[in-house]
Amino acid sequence: MPHRQHITTMPATREPASLLTVDRAVFELRRGRIVAIAAHGGARALVMAAEGIMESTLSDLRAMAGGEPHLALTRRRAEVLDLCPRDLGAPAVVALDLGGLDAETVLRYADPMSDNPTAVVKPAVTDINRHGPESAAIGLAKIARLLPAALVVTLDDPDSADLAAWTARRNLALVDAGDIFQYERTAAHTLKRVSEARVPLEDAERTRIIAYRPQDGGLEHLAIVIGEPEPHAQPLVRLHSECFTGDLLGSLRCDCGDQLRGAIQAIAKDGAGVLLYLAQEGRGIGLVNKLRAYTLQDRGVDTLDANEQLGYDADERVYLPAAEMLKDLGLRRVRLLTNNPDKVSALTQFGIDVAERVAHAFPSNKHNEQYLLTKKAKGGHLF
Repeated sequence: MPHRQHITTMPATREPASLLTVDRAVFELRRGRIVAIAAHGGARALVMAAEGIMESTLSDLRAMAGGEPHLALTRRRAEVLDLCPRDLGAPAVVALDLGGLDAETVLRYADPMSDNPTAVVKPAVTDINRHGPESAAIGLAKIARLLPAALVVTLDDPDSADLAAWTARRNLALVDAGDIFQYERTAAHTLKRVSEARVPLEDAERTRIIAYRPQDGGLEHLAIVIGEPEPHAQPLVRLHSECFTGDLLGSLRCDCGDQLRGAIQAIAKDGAGVLLYLAQEGRGIGLVNKLRAYTLQDRGVDTLDANEQLGYDADERVYLPAAEMLKDLGLRRVRLLTNNPDKVSALTQFGIDVAERVAHAFPSNKHNEQYLLTKKAKGGHLF
């Protein structure tokens, strides 16, 4: 299912600052540094990404916070580790009380590439409020395309009540949890055209490529406009998630390259339309995590379960940017080239009328046959 998050509209005047603080926090998290989070009800915490944790950085976190961290995981990951029962209605984030944890233990719980933890006594598991700093820390790790696991220490120091001043004295990035929770919506809402050029393609010579960039300078999405699609004509549209391995290298593990080239041919044959090339590699988990998922698949895990073993949902993609781009192009009623009914429902949710779903399938090979069967059996794809 496509990732959906309950978010409220942010005042336009607040959007640039919101994106900037999240962007800075992502940069710090990816560098292995400590980030401060201010959450609902005055809650405040210091967090670090579990990925890449070392004993030295763990000591820094303890010293700065003056307390013992706990490990925040997605419930998906905790279920894989058999730490809690499967419960679709339960909070999406849990906290593990590991006592005096060390870096090796953290990685064993957070990273399926490591040896799984073999503790005789299971750690205490606590469900986390979706507004809390642990949920925000997991959201930030996902935006950073890191493993969705984080070390979190609650700040009880009275001096930290003025968190902005406290973090400034320590040269720490400070981010509001609400900005993290609304990041996807805010980034999509601020997409702007930044470049456009005529790019004749092998199968569609009358093609323009338009680049869209969010206001924080993040990853660009591309609109590949073939011919001159007319809004009243219900043009053929394809939402294509970037796939470095399939689109560029010709990987046989997926059908992405075939779908990309086949969509361009189909749209050109139809006369005019748009292919949106969306920056959401690996169903939204990023290239590094997709390669990790491939390793898990080689161990016998299917493509959707591999994402869940990493701690992600089976599909983390968000289609709000696609809807915003189509609206900018003046296209509010389209025929959608897809086998995935979730794309139809997502576009409809975001104000695009899908007049028809057009099937888009290609022959399998020995390397991707199981992948395609999994998408059909477990992902709801129609062929």
